[in-house]
Amino acid sequence: MRILVTGGAGFVGSHLIDRLMAQGHEVLCLDNFYTGHKRNILQWLDNPYFEFIRHDVTEPIRLEVDQIYHLACPASPVHYQYNPVKTVKTSVMGTLNMLGLAKRVKARLLLASTSEVYGDPDVHPQTEEYRGNVNPIGIRACYDESKRVAETLCFDYHRQNKVDIRVARIFNTYGSRMLENDGRVVSNFVVQALKGIPLTVYGDGSQTRSFCYVSDLVEGLMRLMNGDYVGPVNLGNPDEYTILELAQKIQNMVNPDADIQFAPLPSDDPKQRQPDITKAKTLLGWEPTVPLQEGLKLTVEDFRQRLGASS
Repeated sequence: MRILVTGGAGFVGSHLIDRLMAQGHEVLCLDNFYTGHKRNILQWLDNPYFEFIRHDVTEPIRLEVDQIYHLACPASPVHYQYNPVKTVKTSVMGTLNMLGLAKRVKARLLLASTSEVYGDPDVHPQTEEYRGNVNPIGIRACYDESKRVAETLCFDYHRQNKVDIRVARIFNTYGSRMLENDGRVVSNFVVQALKGIPLTVYGDGSQTRSFCYVSDLVEGLMRLMNGDYVGPVNLGNPDEYTILELAQKIQNMVNPDADIQFAPLPSDDPKQRQPDITKAKTLLGWEPTVPLQEGLKLTVEDFRQRLGASS
């Protein structure tokens, strides 16, 4: 098949492209390098089945494809809050443009939505039926609300124009190729531990997250894309850890002498995040297989190589 991956030079997108290329598809990678990086796709640049298009999804584009994995959007708080208006435009106009393309060429589109649509949840764990608790005027709203609108657009195009859609709600994902400065908790702790500086825990560290290794997530996305269920489907690891537990794990693995320091909790930071993945299990036959300890080892090794190369 001819498959378009928007945000394909990013952390998740590039791992997805590796899998699609290995399966022998023709892959078009679309990225503007806002948070993606050329090094993530270097190995494919000379491959005749791979094409890189430097383009911003907020601008329309005409292509002929069979499937669209729509991943383009800054996904970490540091990057989506850096230019919140741009984040909204990327999520809303980018999704409109990709749905227009899907409608025109009769392609199936998978939207990479997010667990952030649940906001700071008062239901635990979160099922797909839960409608969320989002502050529409808070500092995270540019991402949370624009992803909610992106889902709205997908279902409206599906009902009104019969566009073939799939919607994945992605929970915390980590792994190799995460940006060193993306502000997400795993990369923050790993970089701090490798540099020998104190690990910053916000609040008292009792807030929880679930961490899914990137290869597991990619498997889930591909199963959703190629299955019959429209979604939305939660994709994430239901194993729940406190932020303090994660800090201690990384501290012990990388630098037992590193200190842990506490800082005030950012506003609208969710207290609990844990996916209910019953739908993914029953409808896609999917569940994560990489344990946290193993995934962290791979992630630390990747960061160690990159930080070593840049120092």
